[in-house]
Amino acid sequence: MCKPFHVILPEGNAAAANRFLVDSHDLAVIGASASNNRMPKDTMKNEEVERKILLILRILHSSGDAMGARLIARQMEEYGAFLSERTVRYYLKIMDERGLTRLLGHHDGRVITELGIDEIAQARVQDKVGFAISRIESLAFRTTFDLDSREGMVPVNVSLFDEKTFDNALSAMKPAFEAGFFVSDRVAVAKPGERVGEIFIPAGKVGFVTVCSIAVNGVLLKNGIPMDSKFGGILQIVNGKPVRFTELIYYSGTSIDPTEIFILGKMTSVGDAVRQGNGRILANFRDIPAVTVSLVEKIRLRLQETGITGIFLIGGVSEPVSQVPVDPNRVGIVMLGGLNPVACAHEAGIDVDNRAMFTVMDFGRLRPFKEL
Repeated sequence: MCKPFHVILPEGNAAAANRFLVDSHDLAVIGASASNNRMPKDTMKNEEVERKILLILRILHSSGDAMGARLIARQMEEYGAFLSERTVRYYLKIMDERGLTRLLGHHDGRVITELGIDEIAQARVQDKVGFAISRIESLAFRTTFDLDSREGMVPVNVSLFDEKTFDNALSAMKPAFEAGFFVSDRVAVAKPGERVGEIFIPAGKVGFVTVCSIAVNGVLLKNGIPMDSKFGGILQIVNGKPVRFTELIYYSGTSIDPTEIFILGKMTSVGDAVRQGNGRILANFRDIPAVTVSLVEKIRLRLQETGITGIFLIGGVSEPVSQVPVDPNRVGIVMLGGLNPVACAHEAGIDVDNRAMFTVMDFGRLRPFKEL
């Protein structure tokens, strides 16, 4: 039976200790590949190794730019995978040999290849399922927004528009912002070559940053309130009021944010909801322990003062919300989707590439939409 080995570090350096807690079997398998310059058969059979390779591929793909072993190791920690920089380099060597990644120079790091992108698309179902919920938990933990100082990091979505159509997109999104169909009216615009989180904005594109509803998860978490994220869905609006969810995708059963699916599938009618009071908007469903409701209500008011208004409605104890049943001693919460304004632009025929619940960003870098 393989046992983990430990590197002794100075007392109190727990984070570093985690990075150096390495599976000796991983090193043995990967080391054999590095020394023999070939892929050993048992590596292909090692489920844990394959999962880590897939995680590295996803990190590289999300980045859109070359990354070194040190940065990859840091981002792997966000998903509960603690590997040393040295071990990540071994993984990258194997991935180079398999054609999944490519080294750019000696110091520029790796980029994912077309074969690596195909590997992500064809990944095993068990490795894809639940990736969205782990992303939610990671971004909630990384949220540092403080209600008193109104400073800190908040989770954001990034939408890529063509430079030529961006002005039209802003015009199409304006009614949704005016109607309040957003998590926050604070946004940011990134020009080509600028970095947002782990990606650089490509040439010919403009990055439009919106606050993600996970910001509420993060603020509640920092105040000791656990929030369970259930699903993302399409919420029917009739006469300006929420009626029921007509479509839903559970976070625990998907690898990407349901919001992206609904927008690409042209399943929204945010524009109609704004103009006529009847339509289908992006929303998601959470629940909280019943004993925390009074505190959540107070935090909701404070969030609104900072410009974060994503909590659409809060139900009663053990009572259905928008025709969604709620477990005993729990309270359901309907949250607005942060990409509702972007969905409005897509409905107008403007192409957009969305990266929902993508990264965290300093709240101070965001400004009201009306100031654009």
